[in-house]
Amino acid sequence: MDYKSAGVDIDAGNETVRRIRTLARSTFTPGVLSDIGSFGGLFQLGGRFSDAVLVASADGVGTKLRVAFLSGTHDTVGTDLVNHCVNDILVQGAEPLFFLDYLSTGRLSPEVAASIVGGMAQACRENGCALLGGETAEMPGFYADGEYDLAGFIVGGVERARIIDGKGIAPGDVLIGVASSGLHTNGYSLARHIIFDGLKLSVDSVVPELGRTVGEALLEPHRSYLPLIRPLLGGTRIKGMAHITGGGITDNLPRTLPQGTHAQVRLGSWDVPAVFRWMQDAGNVPQDDMLRTFNMGVGLVVVAAADDADALRQDLVARGGFDARIIGEIVAGDGEPAVIYQPGA
Repeated sequence: MDYKSAGVDIDAGNETVRRIRTLARSTFTPGVLSDIGSFGGLFQLGGRFSDAVLVASADGVGTKLRVAFLSGTHDTVGTDLVNHCVNDILVQGAEPLFFLDYLSTGRLSPEVAASIVGGMAQACRENGCALLGGETAEMPGFYADGEYDLAGFIVGGVERARIIDGKGIAPGDVLIGVASSGLHTNGYSLARHIIFDGLKLSVDSVVPELGRTVGEALLEPHRSYLPLIRPLLGGTRIKGMAHITGGGITDNLPRTLPQGTHAQVRLGSWDVPAVFRWMQDAGNVPQDDMLRTFNMGVGLVVVAAADDADALRQDLVARGGFDARIIGEIVAGDGEPAVIYQPGA
């Protein structure tokens, strides 16, 4: 008996590292001091910051991975992972410095691993973030054949004076909703339940309401808002931001609000993408559940003073090439910050 007969192929692991090394090197920025394969990744801040605060976050892709397994498309979930983590630290004003990943699977396929990491590397390059290292674990008997799990860890930096913490948000401020590219990386347990269990569709099923296959709609990559927001960091127009992920606007927007405030959100003030309307109708899902499960077409909410809001919205549209709308305002409120929905027209 040997390690390979127990399910762990060391040669496959070495081949995976060889493929990953080239992908990771393509993301290296001047601060990287180590190569892939070291026990730890070395990164030098240098003179980039005068009063640096490091901002760190970790996340996963969730059950969106199941769609990747079914479709055989693996690069987009790597992109999802990086962009999700980038957005999480962006809302506090931080720009990414480096990223690490954790990939675990039952039987390691160098081709699949390279596809996943290739998606990560592309997203890291686009975000100016070094893929500094990670871990690839082969765990036989723990995952079914063809399955894997994926997690990401990001570290960014921001000048202490430029941290965006939402403390200055006050009644009268305005909410700007920036469009998502689809489901992003949350709500897939409900989406899969509606589509695969309820409707009995496959990833290759073409949905007329969507004009594409189920797999194409569900694997649309998570959008990074860094290119859109980066030029505005350090200014005074953005008072707070919320990345709309699991929990939707309902649970995420209050995380950036100070005590004594509520967010009043006007339903119908933005266009809800077809994929959400189709799932709600097909699954007969209550509106409150939709709003607390999915982003409903709003991936980022920016809070600005009323005098700045419209010009900022126009600036966001011009820079990003996708929609941004005024979706509500901040009002005074007792208790913990919360979202109050106003019915649409």
